Amino acid sequence: MKYSIQNNLFQIEVKEKGAELCSIKSLSTNQEFMWQANPEIWGSHAPNLFPVIGCLKNDGFIHDDVEYPMTKHGFIRNNEDIKLHSKSENELCFVLKSNENTRKLYPFEFEFYIHYILKGNTLHVKHDVINTDQNKLYFCLGGHPAFTCPLKDDENYTDYYLKFEQKETANTWLIVDNGLIGEKGELILDESDRIELTPDLFAKDALIFKNLKSSFVELKNKNSNFSLKVSFKDFPYLGLWAKPNAPYVCIEPWIGIADSYDSNRELSEKEIIQSLDPEKTFCATYTIKITE
Repeated sequence: MKYSIQNNLFQIEVKEKGAELCSIKSLSTNQEFMWQANPEIWGSHAPNLFPVIGCLKNDGFIHDDVEYPMTKHGFIRNNEDIKLHSKSENELCFVLKSNENTRKLYPFEFEFYIHYILKGNTLHVKHDVINTDQNKLYFCLGGHPAFTCPLKDDENYTDYYLKFEQKETANTWLIVDNGLIGEKGELILDESDRIELTPDLFAKDALIFKNLKSSFVELKNKNSNFSLKVSFKDFPYLGLWAKPNAPYVCIEPWIGIADSYDSNRELSEKEIIQSLDPEKTFCATYTIKITE
C-alpha cells in the first residue's frame, strides 16, 4: 500500500512497507525525481536504515554476551510491521514499535517514527527514536534515498555533478571483504567542493565520508538550473553510491557506519553508535529541496 500527500508544487508517495519514500513528482512538469527501483538494476527507492547501517561482522552483533543476527542496514527496510501512524495535509508519519519479531534480532524496547513533511519545494524526513526500555538503547540511523540521474532521455550521467556546501579535503573509507570498512582509501576531495558523476565513479562501491564541514550537497546539471539539495546537518557521515553504469545516485545521510574489518562486534562499542537513556527521545532530520 502507498500513501501520498501533495502541495501546489510536488506530490510524494511512501510505501507502507518499510515506510519507504518511493516518489517525488513535480506537478508542473510531471518529472519523477526518485529512482523507480528497477529490480534488474537495484530494486529499492530509499530504504530506511535502523538500528544498524551497512554490514556487521559475521552478520550480527554481541550485546550482554549474547549474539544476535542482523542483516545489512537493519530491519526497517522492507518491514511489513510498520504502519501509518498519522496523515495530514502536508505530513505522513509511520511507526514501528518493538515486538516479537524485532526482539529476536535486537534485544531492546523502542518506538521508531518517521515523518515525511512537505513544505514548499522541500521534503523534511524526520526520525524520532524513543527508548521505552529500562536500559540504554544502542542504535545507528540513516537514509538511503536514490535519485534518478539523468532525469531526461536526452541527457547523460556525465551532465551531472555533486556540489558540496564548502570546499573539502576528504578521503573515502574503503569497503573490503563482506562489506566491512577497511582503511582510509583514496583522496576524493582535494580542497574541492565538486564530484563529477561518471559511470565508473562507484566501481569500488560507495564513497564514504566522515565529519565533512559541509551540511549539504547538491545534485546539479551542468546545462540547466536544476538542483536537488540534500541537507544532512544532523548526520555526521555521508555515503554516496550507485551501481556502476546505473541511472541513479544515492545520497545517504548516516549516523553510523558498517563494522570495521577488525571490529570486536560489541554493539555498545560500535563506531558512532548512539546511546539513548530510558524514556528519552532522539530526533534527526534530513531534507530534500528541489529547484527545477
